[in-house]
Amino acid sequence: MKLLLVTCLKEYQKTVAEIFNKSGIAVFSVTKTIGFKDQRQHNLLDDWFTSGTDQFDSVFAFSFTEEEKSEHALALVKEYNSKHDTGFPIRAFVIPVDKSSYS
Repeated sequence: MKLLLVTCLKEYQKTVAEIFNKSGIAVFSVTKTIGFKDQRQHNLLDDWFTSGTDQFDSVFAFSFTEEEKSEHALALVKEYNSKHDTGFPIRAFVIPVDKSSYS
């Protein structure tokens, strides 16, 4: 079993849902989050309580799924990003699940 994690701008939530669907992943969760992007190069110790100057409405989608489905989704995310240079790529991660409370 794998944990597939996907982050993207809120505007791409439908695209991510389509990627999950094409990968055969029918059960997943989505939560809203706020992303920050700070392009400035500075020493964080000089400004400990700083936050990013740019704030973006984002979503975090995840699913516990089979390895084949997670790999297919990862490939589709890479394909989407290669065809759409938005400056805000969809990010996907596959994490192994060692144990769970169900089989």
